[in-house]
Amino acid sequence: MATQFTHSFMSTPEARAGDVLRLEGVSRTFDGVRRVIDGFSLLVPPGARIGLLGENGAGKSTLLRIAAGADAPDAGTVAVPRRRGLRSAGLLAQEVRAPRHWSLRDLLEDALGEYRALERDLEAAALDLAEGGDAAADRYAALLQEAETGGLWSIDARRDAVLSGLGLEGIPLERRIDEVSGGQRSRFALAALLLGRPVALMLDEPTNHLDDEAVAFLRGELRAWNGPVLFASHDRAFLDEVATGLVDIDPHRDGAQRYGGRADAGMYTAYLEHKAAEYRRWVDRYNAEQQELARLREESGAAEVNIHRERVMKDRNKMAFGMRGDRAQQSNAARRLALERRIAELEALSLSRPVEPLRFAGIPTGSTPLEGGPLLEARDVRVDGRLRLAALDLEADARLLITGANGAGKSTLLSLLAGDFAPDAGTVQRRKGLRIALLEQDVRWPDPSRSPRDLYGRAVGEARAAALPLAELGLIHARDEDRPVGALSVGQQRRVALALIIARPPHLFLLDEPTNHLSLSLATELEDALGTYPGAVVVASHDRWLRRRWSGRTLHLEPHG
Repeated sequence: MATQFTHSFMSTPEARAGDVLRLEGVSRTFDGVRRVIDGFSLLVPPGARIGLLGENGAGKSTLLRIAAGADAPDAGTVAVPRRRGLRSAGLLAQEVRAPRHWSLRDLLEDALGEYRALERDLEAAALDLAEGGDAAADRYAALLQEAETGGLWSIDARRDAVLSGLGLEGIPLERRIDEVSGGQRSRFALAALLLGRPVALMLDEPTNHLDDEAVAFLRGELRAWNGPVLFASHDRAFLDEVATGLVDIDPHRDGAQRYGGRADAGMYTAYLEHKAAEYRRWVDRYNAEQQELARLREESGAAEVNIHRERVMKDRNKMAFGMRGDRAQQSNAARRLALERRIAELEALSLSRPVEPLRFAGIPTGSTPLEGGPLLEARDVRVDGRLRLAALDLEADARLLITGANGAGKSTLLSLLAGDFAPDAGTVQRRKGLRIALLEQDVRWPDPSRSPRDLYGRAVGEARAAALPLAELGLIHARDEDRPVGALSVGQQRRVALALIIARPPHLFLLDEPTNHLSLSLATELEDALGTYPGAVVVASHDRWLRRRWSGRTLHLEPHG
């Protein structure tokens, strides 16, 4: 269903100004040089849930911290809604910043501090009632009303429900924060934020470390949230299910791009449809401009030929020729000058060449044909404590999605198929001449001081690098091609690893959580490219968006002790 995209999220005109999260002219610069956010403005009314989009490093986390008051902008203002008895803004950062010596209970009780303070005030007011007096009675009545409105009597039950919804109910609350895994710390931080019930929520990658059931619980919580919600997420399914508006904060000629106008699910799907239509218009307009430029250049060339032709005396009447030639030359010269001016104008105003979507360059010809029969056969495989697999055959055009909970052995299976190690039992047979490449979650470089350009040239060869330059793949920005690969972000390093594979696609392409650390646009392009990949593809992923769109086989793994 098509969506009308607008440039405003103020879909509730009756909302009071104090209920709105307001950022006006916000700018932030790091190291005194690198401008991350420049003059950003946004209004988020109560009940609106705005998703931030942008490439890695575009400033989404910085913007969330500024909106929550954790960081101050270099310029601009931030106004957060305030209500009696509630914190004004709460931030879920990607890293938990609570003291390591705290217990999990300390983390939760800190979030419930205002509720516990209200309990103590009520107890004190009840004691004051014994002494009588209208003032004591009025104070007790006011506190009682505040307790009922804020849900004080059910706060412990809500704590248990939140912990259960996020899959944390079995973890002893007396354990220290530094004694649990990073994923568990993140989920407890999310539980504390939801229990504290701030008016406005700022969430940075809230579905990291959540399984499908926990994501469903969080989705219900946010849909019922009364205040403004601003969040950044690489979870495309979550964006589709939760967001009522989207903001692309990557630099644009007209500033940040806002997309709204739809309150139900499907906002990210509508955004993709809008971007696809926008790209088609870009291509059509670019092609029309190039055709017009070609026509004008052809006419200019013809006018130049005519000028030279008129310079040749066609008979012996030098005087007549001179008069006719001058007039013809002047006419052709004027026409050519007008054409050149028009060409210059069109070139100055013409669109840049549309960026080609991610694609694979084709499997290189090997000395041994690989058609006919499976590329790989695995039988009765066991990796102690990590994986059990009865049988698996992969044909030359296989499309296989591996799913399963954390610890089920998805990464182990991919590494086994890649030949990184041998199983403790069973066999893995690979065709002679089979080329396999694995895009790992954590890329490791033997020499992190080498640049992407150097790595690319060494991996594909000088001839291939010249025929298909690294820059043309659209994965690495020109400014990063000569930086040490170890100095790049995790996402940029995965892009380099992906570029090395794309330039010479293997017969069997293995991808471990391919959408992790990639921008939303690149993740979508990669999935589309895999659909037309000329070899076999095996993907291990928990990404719900990818899983929903997958049309090949699926192998679900169960954890093994």
